Amino acid sequence: MRRAVGQMGVRRTASTLLRLNQVDGFDCQGCAWPDPAPGHRHTAEFCENGAKAVAEEATNQLLDREFFARHSIADLEGRTEFWLGKQGRITEPMVLRPGATHYEPITWEDAFATMAGHLRRLDSPDEAIFYTSGKTSNEAAFVYQLFVRALGTNNLPDCSNMCHESSGSALTETIGIGKGSVSLEDIHRAKLIVVVGQNPGTNHPRMLSALEEAKSRGARIIAINPLKEAGLVRFKNPQHAKGLAVGTELADLHLPIRLNGDLALFQAIGSLLVQWGALDHDFLADHTTGFTEYAAHVAELDWAKVEASTGLTREQVTEAARMFADSPATITCWAMGITQHHNAVATIKEIVNVALLRGDIGKPGAGVCPVRGHSNVQGDRTMGIWERLPDHFLDAIRDEFGFDPPREHGLDTVGSIQALRDARARFFMGMGGNFVGAAPDTEATEAAMRNAALTVHVSTKLNRSHVVHGGEALILPALGRSEKDLTGGQVQRVTVEDSMSAVHASHGPLEPASEHLRSEVDIVCSLALATLGADHPVPWDAFRKDYGEIRRRIARVVPGCASYDEKVHQPGGFVLPHPPRDNRVFETPSGKAVITSTPLEVLDVPEGRFLLQSMRSHDQFNTTIYGLDDRYRGVKGGRRVVFVHPDDIAALGMVEGDHVDLVSEWRDGVERVARSFRVVAYEQPRGCVAAYYPEANPLVPLDSTADKSNQPVYKSVVVRLERAGSGGPGDGQGSVSQGPGSMRTDEPHHLA
Repeated sequence: MRRAVGQMGVRRTASTLLRLNQVDGFDCQGCAWPDPAPGHRHTAEFCENGAKAVAEEATNQLLDREFFARHSIADLEGRTEFWLGKQGRITEPMVLRPGATHYEPITWEDAFATMAGHLRRLDSPDEAIFYTSGKTSNEAAFVYQLFVRALGTNNLPDCSNMCHESSGSALTETIGIGKGSVSLEDIHRAKLIVVVGQNPGTNHPRMLSALEEAKSRGARIIAINPLKEAGLVRFKNPQHAKGLAVGTELADLHLPIRLNGDLALFQAIGSLLVQWGALDHDFLADHTTGFTEYAAHVAELDWAKVEASTGLTREQVTEAARMFADSPATITCWAMGITQHHNAVATIKEIVNVALLRGDIGKPGAGVCPVRGHSNVQGDRTMGIWERLPDHFLDAIRDEFGFDPPREHGLDTVGSIQALRDARARFFMGMGGNFVGAAPDTEATEAAMRNAALTVHVSTKLNRSHVVHGGEALILPALGRSEKDLTGGQVQRVTVEDSMSAVHASHGPLEPASEHLRSEVDIVCSLALATLGADHPVPWDAFRKDYGEIRRRIARVVPGCASYDEKVHQPGGFVLPHPPRDNRVFETPSGKAVITSTPLEVLDVPEGRFLLQSMRSHDQFNTTIYGLDDRYRGVKGGRRVVFVHPDDIAALGMVEGDHVDLVSEWRDGVERVARSFRVVAYEQPRGCVAAYYPEANPLVPLDSTADKSNQPVYKSVVVRLERAGSGGPGDGQGSVSQGPGSMRTDEPHHLA
């Protein structure tokens, strides 16, 4: 609250936060955790990080044309991501002309004409890339993908490519739909909840309230994570006196797993369940395929490999398996600690295997639950933001709007960076987010973006993507979710979808930060009119004047969205259909859920090297840095820290507080370096280290991606630690280091 009041003032804070996540209010800009049913919401239905997210957007600090006149691009390049984000709301469209040193104002009409001119000069529509962040509303996402396909390309990378693409790939193959199969009520009713590769205390804080509710009803909780995160040790709920004073010990069992050991763990659990006969035989017979092969596969399980991969003892694994066997209803939740590994898709399939063995799909209090990290990232995908949209969706667009969308698959995030790098793409547009800050291999990403002829970012605040630009660059300031949208002369609502397929309306209470802001819907439709013309078969002008017209078209195009406009005006909205959850129907080629068999391999790490995971601090959301502290982990005043086991620090001949360079090693022979990280002692498996994202992004090779999903591998990066200033790589094979053109976050850092 102190942070919110400091940025918004007392009155603005109260009027805003009391509308946050309410039935007649606006949806949080932060994580995608679902809201309780109408009538069951607290007056303060938000968490600490949700309040920070609102304060960042609704700040009284404004960033105007005088700011850009004072600060050249060269000056802004040298600033930290934290500093850039604290300069305030962007108040009018800005342009960086070719060869110019400063951004300057531009009218909206000229901005759209500039974009349309660049798009018309492309040799092919496939030279254009259109990125989407998870904050974009369903209405904006729908018209955005419609414009891109009307232009003639499927180049629609989005933040799912970097966070849960592996989840979608694995779930679609195994249960027929790339979404989780549980509701918030299921969480409350579960008898066992497994939280794996996820830190809800920092990334999804409202989830802790749901876990507390489940514990009060007798649920047990297993936490599986290399670091023992504070939020799952003892949760003090500020929404009631007892919770704040005493707190709830959430995790009954913590498994400090070695990085990349989750596949082995769940395969071992499945092996024990088969061995014990702790199976739902009727469910397996009626609704699954592949069990016979799987049972034979896990009967040959190599326990030495399991222990080497997980870093756990057989006794620890057996204790967890027994909890699965004893539970009549289990939910397994995961996030990017699972999805950002080379074997992420296979690992999630092992999680699904265990759920299928127990019949934990399509029954109350049970299921699989990928926890999405951004408020509408799942909704964007539902609306068609996907480079590989299925033919039936494209057919529906054709039948509704009278043009045939392209059928060839487009570029995802990694493919887009590669295309820009190789001069196969020349136009980049980002609908929200901070693409440069979020993407892997910072040096390669920045060089690729500078190859573009035009870069465009629809934004509320300044970030690194605005200063790593193409030959020409535009910043288009958008309304925030907390602000009133009066586009078309009427009050407009937008809709979003949460992690559990619930869709609801959102509209902000605040006056816009500037009269020059436009909604995302308005921006997309105005660009479409400037590029495609008023005689195009899609009614762009009608769409920007009345979002209800967009929703009526969504109802006829998007699967599961019949009567969309009517349903979203119901209190609390509605839940999209999910065949496995609703009816135990699995829309796979066999018509059954698929149990898979995967070889078990141990990730080999050379002597003297470590496995690095990137993670968020408690004072950030995605690439937005709220502050320089991480009170859950005892860090204050800075972010360039690397968490190392105390025994590993000693083995390196170092002491806590020493500064090291992080050097990643990859099969391309290039050593990537992130310099000067302070060593912090922290309990975790030996051989594992952790550092904050995006500071660790320069260490993630662009070509290091998950099998099948092509998701960047931000976890299990092989690194070595060298004393800072010791010379870095010198093998003559080339290097990529964090120099002046790379992301800088060089604040002072010390421990509490």
